[in-house]
Amino acid sequence: MSVAKIAGRYAKSLIDLAQEQGKLETVLGDIQAFKTANENRDMYMMLKSPIINPTKKRSIIKAIFGESFDEMTMAFTNIVLTKGREEYLPEICEEFINQYRGIKNIISATVISAAPLKEDTLDKIKDKIRNEMAQDGTVEIETKIDASLLGGFIIEIGDSLYDASVATRLSKLRKEFTGSVN
Repeated sequence: MSVAKIAGRYAKSLIDLAQEQGKLETVLGDIQAFKTANENRDMYMMLKSPIINPTKKRSIIKAIFGESFDEMTMAFTNIVLTKGREEYLPEICEEFINQYRGIKNIISATVISAAPLKEDTLDKIKDKIRNEMAQDGTVEIETKIDASLLGGFIIEIGDSLYDASVATRLSKLRKEFTGSVN
């Protein structure tokens, strides 16, 4: 079975249970904290390691998160460990967050620009994304700076890309001119 399927099934189970018990926001906080912890290389490698036995992994996770995580989240991690799927916990966390965003109608976009954008420009981009996606949900924008764009911006939403950068336009013009000269 693929990693995506495994992660999707476990994440869906946890989301369903959290919704049923009214703990969705609490579990989301736990999952986000766990995802952040997995950005630590040692934590990530510990979960992926076939050498460290599940009992040791369970005690490490309990020592780190046992006091701060909800009992549902801790029970879930124990189930994942019991099933021998702990190596997929980082992917399960990512999928949980993606499914949560789908439930809450949250659209995530990345805007890459040559210089920092003003807040009113970002608000206009959010409105445009919301209108184009035909959704009334929330638009979350992560901004990145890439001076090589020269000007304009690139918007990434999932697998979609809208490139309105000066660098791309210049590249297209260059190709048109060199293509017509031949």
